[in-house]
Amino acid sequence: VAYPTEGVFGLGCLPQNKQAVLRILHIKNRNPSEGLIIIGANLDQLKPWASLSDNDDLLAASKKPTTWIVPGKQPIPFWISGKHKCIAVRITSHSIAMKLCHASNSSIISTSANITGKPPIKNIHVLRKQLQNQVDFILPGVCGPIAGPTEIRVLKSGKILRPANS
Repeated sequence: VAYPTEGVFGLGCLPQNKQAVLRILHIKNRNPSEGLIIIGANLDQLKPWASLSDNDDLLAASKKPTTWIVPGKQPIPFWISGKHKCIAVRITSHSIAMKLCHASNSSIISTSANITGKPPIKNIHVLRKQLQNQVDFILPGVCGPIAGPTEIRVLKSGKILRPANS
């Protein structure tokens, strides 16, 4: 499924569906060793995948959309973590992505809906032109409120791995 997120259009599926995740990696021409982000509508949807403590409420309290690097619950499937021991998670603040998580009663894989190395897609018309025949469904909507991919931070240290495009 392709859908709007806080900054760009995303591609997603259920994280436990290995074949669907591998299909997304194929569509994007993305190396599986890089790992993927999991988004949820709330902290409970991330708990099956992430080892979170009670004081990790920063995940939900962030004022701007932020993707957090956290320890994953072992064993983490390679199609999610890639070569990493940790995973990337975000509580989505985008209403459509949130509704998708609620409708599936699950967190979902979320990766930008672009071919690796190409600019992220922010416009539904560009999305349809580039991916119409490669995805099962496109949820219409508008991306926002940020101008591009979310900031990525390590939860334990606060270190910024990728700054946000504000």
